[in-house]
Amino acid sequence: MQSLQTRVAGAIDELLRTLNERGEGLASAALAIARVEYPALDPDPYLQRIERMGEAAAGRLQRRTPDDRRRDRAFQISTLNAYLYEELGFSGNREHYDDPRNSFLNEVLDRRTGIPISLAVIYLEVARRAGVRIEGVNFPGHFLVRLPATTGSDDLIVDPFHSGALLSEMDCRQLLRQHVGEEAAFDRGLLATATRQQIVVRMLVNLKRLYVRMRSFPQARFIADLLLAVDPSALSELRDRGLLAYHMEDFPAALRDLEAYLRMMPRPDLPVPEHEHAAGGQSEEASESSQIWEHVKTLRRRVAGFN
Repeated sequence: MQSLQTRVAGAIDELLRTLNERGEGLASAALAIARVEYPALDPDPYLQRIERMGEAAAGRLQRRTPDDRRRDRAFQISTLNAYLYEELGFSGNREHYDDPRNSFLNEVLDRRTGIPISLAVIYLEVARRAGVRIEGVNFPGHFLVRLPATTGSDDLIVDPFHSGALLSEMDCRQLLRQHVGEEAAFDRGLLATATRQQIVVRMLVNLKRLYVRMRSFPQARFIADLLLAVDPSALSELRDRGLLAYHMEDFPAALRDLEAYLRMMPRPDLPVPEHEHAAGGQSEEASESSQIWEHVKTLRRRVAGFN
């Protein structure tokens, strides 16, 4: 059996390879992420299944009448929805939303249920193979997809979690309030196109948060390793990986990460600005750095005791 370190290295290599592939394909990257739980996973059968799904969707899109051609864009969405949700039976997993299997593409394909972003990956991949240009939308709290506007038409915003429902701007505003809070301000920029790397990072962040809630710290640390491989400049992930190592009592690794994090962040012993004295405290960033500095001092004593 492979050591965890070997598994992490293999998963990192595979994920980075898929992100460097030409185009915007997501399936290979999503299946590389699944190696966190399924180290022996063979991606080829799942990639072949998605290819067949794309071919089937393309065949259904070709069966259009003259009326369908006049409402071409709506027809494309309704046809994709009918195929994925009615014919194949994909659905959002409302009852067991926090089940980790909802985040792994192999499980989503096998069980035909998932969370917004994993269902969006299937929607995007099938649509792309069927010749329909669909884009991901990194909407706060609830991943969406869209069919971009053409001359004389607007974007069609699609919710892959709710059977491909079309959303108006008012629906998007309500969705934002539901997931972020009543004070959240809607901006059209929230509907910007998500890049492949942004989608992969969001999938990983979702998984890391879930594993932390489950107190599955080895898996969460595995995900933090993947996040830092994808974006080495992500200081919050460096901090979180150090804290996860601390929870796992891997004190030397925790010390390395947290010291590196502090070197790149404002020091907690800088003078507190006058306006913050008046408010009665430090800034949030300085307070966090102070807490990390306390962890580092404790870790230094622990690591010194091992020598």
